[in-house]
Amino acid sequence: MPVSVRQRRPVWKRALTDQQIKIAFITPTLLLLLAMNIFPLIWSLYLSFCEYYADQPESPRWVGIANYRALLTDPEIWHSFQVTAAFVFLAVGTEFILGFGLALLFHRSFAGKGLLLTLFLIPMMLSPVVVGLFWKFIFDPNWGIIDYLLRLPGFEWVTHPRRALWALVIVDAWMWTPFIMLIALAGLSAIPQSLYEAAAVDRASSWFKFRHITLPMVSPLLIIALLIRTMDAAKLFDLPWTLTDEGGPGNATETVSLLIYRLAFKMQDTGSSCALAYILLVIIIALSNLFLRQLKKVKGEL
Repeated sequence: MPVSVRQRRPVWKRALTDQQIKIAFITPTLLLLLAMNIFPLIWSLYLSFCEYYADQPESPRWVGIANYRALLTDPEIWHSFQVTAAFVFLAVGTEFILGFGLALLFHRSFAGKGLLLTLFLIPMMLSPVVVGLFWKFIFDPNWGIIDYLLRLPGFEWVTHPRRALWALVIVDAWMWTPFIMLIALAGLSAIPQSLYEAAAVDRASSWFKFRHITLPMVSPLLIIALLIRTMDAAKLFDLPWTLTDEGGPGNATETVSLLIYRLAFKMQDTGSSCALAYILLVIIIALSNLFLRQLKKVKGEL
C-alpha cells in the first residue's frame, strides 16, 4: 500500500502548521524590537516623572509632574524652544523655496544637466558632523574663504550671538536643499505631459499651468518633504554641536536637543532630561499631525 504524502513528511513539519512556522520565525525579531525600542520608551517615560540622577546611587523617586512643571516655567527652556522654532522656520522655509526652484530648473533639459544634478546632491550624502566641521573652517574669521570672498576680514559668523543662528541656517540649507529638490523633481517628473499639452491648446499662460497643474499635482510630495525636514530640524543636534561649539556663543544656538544632552550627560539630571525629551516629542507629533491633515486636505480626503 503506497505511503501517503502526509506520512512521508518529517515529524517536525507534521507537528507545526504554516502559521505556527511563521510565528516561530517572527517572534524573535519582535522580541528584539521590543527590547531595543519599546522598553527604553517606557522606562524613559517613567523616569520623566521621577527625580533621578544617573551619577548617584539613589533609586528613582516618584515626583509626578514636578519635572514638567519646572521645565515649562524655566526661562532657559523657553529660550531653547525659541531658538529651535526660529531655526526650523528659517531653515525649512529657505530649503523649500530653493529646493522647489531648483527642481523647476532641473525639470528642463539642458547641457550638463546630469553632472550638475549629481554635484547638487552631494551635500546631503555627507555626514552632518563632517559638514559642521567643514563649514566651521569656512566661517573662520581669520582665514575662512567666506570672509575673503565677501571682502569682510575678521567678520564673525559662528562666534557672534546674532549671526551664529544664521550660520546654522546657511549650513543646513546647503546640506538639505537637495533633499527637497529631489522629492520635488520626482513629483514634477510624474505629472502627465498631456495636461500641459491640453493647456497649451487652450493657450493657457505659464502662470496658469503652474497654478492649476504643476502646484496641485506636486503639492502632496512637497508636504511630505516639509514634514520630514521639519521633524529633522526640530531635533537638530549635530550641526550646532560641531559648528557653534555645543550651542554657542553662550546659548545663542542651543537647541532643545542640545539642552537635553546637557541635562542628561553633563548635569546628570536624567529625570528632567527625559521630561524635556517627551515635551519635544509631543510638539513634533503635533506638527506632524498638522502636516498630515494638510496632506489629506490636498488629496481631497477631508
